[in-house]
Amino acid sequence: MRRTLHVEQAVDLLFQMSDEETLESSSSDNESGQDDFEDPDFVAENVSDDDDDEQPGPSTAPTPTTSRRRPSQRGRGRKDQAKTRSRSPAQSAAQPEQSSEPWKTETDPDTAPQASRFMPRRPPGAQVDLHSGHTPKDLFLLYFAADTMRTICRNTNKQAARNQQKGSKYQWTDVDVEELHRFLGLLIYTSLVTLPSIQDYWKQSHILSVSLPAKVMPRDRFRSISWNIHLSDPEEDVINDQRNQHDKLFRVKPLMDDIRTACQAHYHPKKELSVDERMVATKAKTGMTQYMKDKPNKWGIKLFVLAESNNGYTLNFNVYVGKAHTPSVHGLSYDAVMDLIQPSHLGTGYHIYMDNFYTSPKLFLSLGSMKFGACGTYRSNRKGCPSGRENALTSKSKRGSVRWIREDRLVFVKWMDTREVSVCSTIHPAFSGETIKRKVKEGPGRWVAKDIPCPTPIMAYNKYMGGVDLSDQLLHATQQVTPMTHKNFVAELVAQLCGVTQTGVPLQKSTSHVSVAIANVAEAKDKATAGRRVCQRCKQVDKKRFVTPWKCKACDVALCVIVDRNCFEEWHK
Repeated sequence: MRRTLHVEQAVDLLFQMSDEETLESSSSDNESGQDDFEDPDFVAENVSDDDDDEQPGPSTAPTPTTSRRRPSQRGRGRKDQAKTRSRSPAQSAAQPEQSSEPWKTETDPDTAPQASRFMPRRPPGAQVDLHSGHTPKDLFLLYFAADTMRTICRNTNKQAARNQQKGSKYQWTDVDVEELHRFLGLLIYTSLVTLPSIQDYWKQSHILSVSLPAKVMPRDRFRSISWNIHLSDPEEDVINDQRNQHDKLFRVKPLMDDIRTACQAHYHPKKELSVDERMVATKAKTGMTQYMKDKPNKWGIKLFVLAESNNGYTLNFNVYVGKAHTPSVHGLSYDAVMDLIQPSHLGTGYHIYMDNFYTSPKLFLSLGSMKFGACGTYRSNRKGCPSGRENALTSKSKRGSVRWIREDRLVFVKWMDTREVSVCSTIHPAFSGETIKRKVKEGPGRWVAKDIPCPTPIMAYNKYMGGVDLSDQLLHATQQVTPMTHKNFVAELVAQLCGVTQTGVPLQKSTSHVSVAIANVAEAKDKATAGRRVCQRCKQVDKKRFVTPWKCKACDVALCVIVDRNCFEEWHK
């Protein structure tokens, strides 16, 4: 019997962040792979020659950092840098009015500005039928829909024909959706069972032998699909390649755009969001590959990602393709955030958390004008950030010391933990009496745990910038079902895509693709009404919502079988 699970659980499992990191520590902030770019928010006189060198390794102190590496300006003098920044059009953008007031302390009262009302466009949560059980493959088909799979098949077949015309010597028969599912299932299987090379998965009577791949697909067929798999139309690729400024993402856009659309369609986020970077591991020579020494995947393609803070669900993402041909008015960090935020889709009143690569007064004020709140660590040399004021923190300040300055909607807070931490916010007061436990030295070799003051924005940043452990996500499910681990979820997905049982026995096609009742009921009269689910073909192809009590036994997919709309036959063509 195939296992079903609540949709919110399955969504979490399908899109679990493989490189989930808590951003309380500074390990994610020291990036060495940033490309050169002009950021108008940096103040030239605060830049030292040492900034062009690689920053020290990450600290282990459990607080956010403010020392993220500034983009390099190698080969340019300081005067040239200042000249470039001074003529940037970004100076016309909104900036807070700065005063010369000294830094205040935690004993001085502060009041946060009135926050915009939280008005999401849709009810937050999963945007699918919450009353039906969903198998791992059901969730997979939400994000890799039938139209998407058919497009990949069509383009792959075109690419194979072109390669054969160029003289490639291998047998080829057109791939269909069912075979593409098996191919993808084997790809996912290789992430569960790691062997030295692809050929090893088909070795027989060997110490490395595994049985599943040979049951699903011959080795040569798997290799030929791997050589020809193509997401875009090969004929359109030629046109794109001939352009002077060709689209570097053209070959992956069909699938990338479909997945992005599905991410936004099937889930609407709660109030707290976070902006961060993720690395797609690869060493391919794409012209976009970067090295980031402090990421789990050090070599790869960088994504700017908007995610829900509570569960890490990806809401939107953009690929960083390198330095733009046209200089940015506001800088890469500003544009990266603004490109991810879509009020027409999200609504208003959201709170967005980010690290010091993105944070700037100009960005926060722009988000505020769109009715979004913001909070993030910041770099002291950003334009518009207070500096050189009296009563500032020093290296001799006690642990737990707080300093803050409010300028209109912006509050700039500095806090001394094991080092100085700087946070800016438009949604929090500077300090509300919160404390955090830290070990404080009292005499030679004597450390005592004490409650020390912690600013409100830092408490919120540490709560919402870090991801949530998968086991914690499952605790919030509304249905009382046994949680499925990520490993078991992926294993079951592999079995369903490959058309085998959990024991690896292939399902017989001649008897498995038959229409059966969704609900296992004793009374025959109830089979036509009980356990209705949305027909997947109607939803994905016709963009209509019809419920049906029937499903394919092998695919475990709900499909209509009525006379005037036989989706069952169309699905398996």
